[in-house]
Amino acid sequence: MINQYGRIAVDSATELEELRAVGFNSEDFETLLRRALTNYKTYEAQNDWLREHLATDEQNIFLFLETKQPLTQAVFYCIAAQLLGFTEALAGNGYNGVATFRQLGLPIATVNNLRHAWYELLNSHTNNGLLFIDELASQGYFESNNHRLLFNGKSLPTYNTNDLIRESVWVETSVDTDNDGRFDLVQVDIIRPNTNEKLPVLFTASPYYQGLNEKGNDAKVHDVNVPLTRKDTHQSVLSNLNQMEETVAKPLARQINGYAEEASVIFTQEAGKPVDLNQYFLSRGYAVVYAAGIGTRHSDGMQDTGSPEQVESMKNVVEWLAGNRVAFTDRTSNIAIVANWSNHNIAMTGRSYLGTLATAVATTGVSGLKTVISEAAISNWYQYYRDNGLVVAPGGFPGEDMDVLAELVYSRIKDPADWLKTKKQWDDFQANTEKFTDRVNGNYDYYWDTRNYLNQVKNIKVDMIMVHGLNDWNVKPRQVYQLWSALRDLPNVKKIYLHQGQHIYINNNRSLDFSDQMNLWLTEKLLDKDVKANEILPTVTWQDNTTEDAWHVLDEWGASKKGKYYIGNNVLTTNQNSGELNFKDWLPENQFAYYCEHFDKWRDDTITGKLPTNQIFKSETYTSERTVDGEILLNLRVKSSQNIGLISAMVVDYGNDTYLKETPTNQGVVIDRGVNFSPTDLMSFESEKSAYKMITIGHINLQNRTSPRQNDDLWPNQYVDLHFELQPTYYKMRPGHQLGLIIYATDFEMTIRGNQSIAYTIDLSKSSLDVPFTCKK
Repeated sequence: MINQYGRIAVDSATELEELRAVGFNSEDFETLLRRALTNYKTYEAQNDWLREHLATDEQNIFLFLETKQPLTQAVFYCIAAQLLGFTEALAGNGYNGVATFRQLGLPIATVNNLRHAWYELLNSHTNNGLLFIDELASQGYFESNNHRLLFNGKSLPTYNTNDLIRESVWVETSVDTDNDGRFDLVQVDIIRPNTNEKLPVLFTASPYYQGLNEKGNDAKVHDVNVPLTRKDTHQSVLSNLNQMEETVAKPLARQINGYAEEASVIFTQEAGKPVDLNQYFLSRGYAVVYAAGIGTRHSDGMQDTGSPEQVESMKNVVEWLAGNRVAFTDRTSNIAIVANWSNHNIAMTGRSYLGTLATAVATTGVSGLKTVISEAAISNWYQYYRDNGLVVAPGGFPGEDMDVLAELVYSRIKDPADWLKTKKQWDDFQANTEKFTDRVNGNYDYYWDTRNYLNQVKNIKVDMIMVHGLNDWNVKPRQVYQLWSALRDLPNVKKIYLHQGQHIYINNNRSLDFSDQMNLWLTEKLLDKDVKANEILPTVTWQDNTTEDAWHVLDEWGASKKGKYYIGNNVLTTNQNSGELNFKDWLPENQFAYYCEHFDKWRDDTITGKLPTNQIFKSETYTSERTVDGEILLNLRVKSSQNIGLISAMVVDYGNDTYLKETPTNQGVVIDRGVNFSPTDLMSFESEKSAYKMITIGHINLQNRTSPRQNDDLWPNQYVDLHFELQPTYYKMRPGHQLGLIIYATDFEMTIRGNQSIAYTIDLSKSSLDVPFTCKK
């Protein structure tokens, strides 16, 4: 199934005008067909293609045309299916093109109005993941004349990617993180088509862009095989007391010594891997800009993960792109340069850290930023490296923390003289970062509060696109859920895409026209064209977790009311229970060491009930479909045998069935991002058989049951009440399946691992699970 949401309905006059502009305005089917055979340059070569393809299940196209038979809908769509590359699907439908289009979810028109049918065909997706008109463009159908051409509200790849301008400038920021008395300069790399047109801008703020310090990163990873320790009772203050050292003197702005028309520094290749979505837009007449920011190679300053200063420096790049700040041609001459090629309309793009900084810059309300397309973005750094008073790692990265990530991207180390100059200051800076993050404590305090962008959501003025994987255990779903919830009552237009993948981009996914949708979106946001993108693009787009290639439009996410399950003797019931169950959070040393290296095996053994370190509770077997929509709340009365303790919880879908893989599968097809430009693999989510699927997880320190800021007292064998949300989801449960709850302590992939002999006892009479179910009627 091809899910196309980035299409707009236009009137017949507009269709005709656009068809004329792209050279498909003929009313003769054979003429249209031959023009679409872009790779076949002679009439005879085209005839070969026509002889090799079918008009009906018994006649090839050449004979059909030669005998001048009337064009029917059946013939048109039999040929159209082959033009789009769906030959296998067509054969499976007995060469019934209409049935094939219907099966694929592609539009079907009558052929009485041939131009309209052809217009619809050009706007249909091919088997290669591109619109048909884009695939023709990738084959050289259009002249790369560096002029914009819109078709169905979207820019076509008519810009020459073999003649791109690549240049560097240095933006003067308004921060001085190395305390040298001057505002930090940050290098900005620009890649743009060679045209006189004013260009819209895609800016990606990527600390990774200038290279990685992997050796330093690996050396700095923290040991997680450490015991959980008791915390003194107190509440963290959200002030800057003893946190940040103030700059002694106010930094000075540089005196401008003149202006240059052209950049002094050019390059032939990007310093880091380009963002694929950016590449798609380069060929469509957008400028692309990258900046690694303060504390990276060829820039000034100290690297401070997620800090207000880091955000400010990226905001300053937007200001230069919008014509509101100075940049220089190099780091010493003070010769200024303006972005005279920019139309002053900027979007920020990127995934993970990149999308995080895009979100953060949006919270500054900076002028010139028109929209953000953030994917797998962090909105609150505390929730990335901590959870409810615990040190909790992003999935797959135990021991990583703010200082470790900073070390990874402190690329100034790559230039020997710069490293020699900054090494002492950097080491001292990192020592402070480690102190401020306080891995022993795990509490929310001023340091984390300044890196919580949810505090400033009210300042977001731009329309937002958010993309997140519901199986992303690196940047977990709560990051986007809380941002989405905070934006709910603001006047901004916001769209969210929830896919079934891990920490990935989805613009190269076969079953969703994400790139087309963003093309339409940016036509409205950056080109100021009214293409009704706000109305046409769905508010919530959710990938079905039970069926391949299925996406659905939702009205909202997380608005369902919660129903209650009571926790019983290894069951989840609708009736309150009594009694106690216990488990011990300890394993023999050899088994413990094995699981420390094999997270997947530990998780499988936990879910399948092979370990004594947990308790599993299952619901009845469902007889009808129901969907978990939002955050599951765990209410637990529990006691620890010591004056310390943590609880982890996992919710699981139990049922022998097929489940979508969390990592999409390469389809063996390469998508062209222009004309022989930046090819990328076409991906699709495929299914596999399993007896279960983990839905969501959560963790809490027993001493932080009031809040992540407050340490509560805890005594051995003292029952305490916990109430905490698990990671939000939107997950369909099928008939024949059971909902499972697993309560445990140490999470080998995410929490610290002390292997302490702590016994936990659950009071069943005061324990329950609140699940936001929507049931299929």
